[in-house]
Amino acid sequence: MTAAVIFDLDGVIVDSEPVWEEVRRAYVSAHGGTWQADSQRRLMGMSTGEWSRYLSGELGVDRTAEQVATEVVTEMSRRYAHRVPLIDGAVAAVRRTAGRWPLGLASSSPTQLIRTALDATGLSDTFGATLSTEETRHGKPAPDVYLAVAERLGVDPAHCVAVEDSANGVRSAAAAGMAVVAIPHGAYPLEPEAERLAAVVLSSIGELTPEVVATVHGGMAERRPGTADQQGS
Repeated sequence: MTAAVIFDLDGVIVDSEPVWEEVRRAYVSAHGGTWQADSQRRLMGMSTGEWSRYLSGELGVDRTAEQVATEVVTEMSRRYAHRVPLIDGAVAAVRRTAGRWPLGLASSSPTQLIRTALDATGLSDTFGATLSTEETRHGKPAPDVYLAVAERLGVDPAHCVAVEDSANGVRSAAAAGMAVVAIPHGAYPLEPEAERLAAVVLSSIGELTPEVVATVHGGMAERRPGTADQQGS
């Protein structure tokens, strides 16, 4: 039943969530805002427009949303220019999957960071469709970006498998009608409700094989050994 596999970027291929959290926390502190206990969880999956408005509005940063977006993304670009934090085994997993199915990429990262990350991985030509939530009406957990990538690939969303790490990402792909392989980050575990939406939960990207993907449709929340002990994506 699987016609295509659509990957998230942050937390699946690039271990960028800790970098995003560090950069945005520092930015909020430097600009008069107050970071909340649930801020990182809420931010994961938001589009650039959504998280910049959240920092400027709800967190009380003394900058406009447009300024927030420009300045935070500039700092992330500076970090990426120094080093793109690739997840061990991710490139190999993507290439294994590409050997059997067309691939798409549905990311909440700005387009310029997606481009930098894919150039660093050598995966730029591996994805038949790549899209940032900057280009959709709503970010995750809305299904917009997954539906748009499936359309660009010319496949039915119901015949796609999505690979995600975050609760909002899992919700997004599931809302698009896709079967989801979840690979939660050790520092940002899935909420139980989101975990139940996944067909398979893996402990690392290295466990993602064509055999696992091929058996995803029809399963619900199959937990692979070692998931509870995961320390990274």
